[in-house]
Amino acid sequence: MKNPEIIPATIAFVKSELANAEGGHDWFHIERVYNNALLIAQHEDTDLLVVQLGALLHDIADSKFHNGDDTIGPRVARSFLEKQEVPEKIIDHVVKIIENISFKSSYGHSGFSSPELDVVQDADRLDAIGAIGIARTFNYGGFKNRALYHPDIPPRTYESKEEYKKSTAPTINHFHEKLLLLKDKMNTGTGRKIAQQRHEFMEIFLEQFYAEWNGKK
Repeated sequence: MKNPEIIPATIAFVKSELANAEGGHDWFHIERVYNNALLIAQHEDTDLLVVQLGALLHDIADSKFHNGDDTIGPRVARSFLEKQEVPEKIIDHVVKIIENISFKSSYGHSGFSSPELDVVQDADRLDAIGAIGIARTFNYGGFKNRALYHPDIPPRTYESKEEYKKSTAPTINHFHEKLLLLKDKMNTGTGRKIAQQRHEFMEIFLEQFYAEWNGKK
């Protein structure tokens, strides 16, 4: 398959696969990450095709919705790309991006790095913070039937990816355990610039949330 054909084909595949996905991990999440990745890539020296495919396929089968299986997403992506006759070198790179993009992967670094991973990872992390990040966080918390907040359950740090994946903490804790940490984990200058504003918005939200919870506003 020629390059001009692969992106429309991938978009159609992802839309079909995620037609019934949870609202924070559906096609619109993929589209936002894709657009973020294109924006960031303008300022980075990358293989744009790898960035595009990595962004489009990064959540094709999120382990959270497949009994914690971290291998299913890479397998689905590889199978699709092989059927499209994408060169093996590109497939391997895209699969490695999928395997290493998530926040939980930071608990056990594989040793893989690339400018393309940096771009797609920043693009995905940007969608986890700011106004949309807040909306996605509470949407997922509701999907999992988690408490909004519990004053007696403080945020915590996790020692491993497995420990992080098993968390059932209230939704507000997720801000302190992940979302507020992302600003300082951005890889690119563009990612850091956008993340700063979104981070500040989350801080304002949390200040208001706690004030309302405690009857101060």
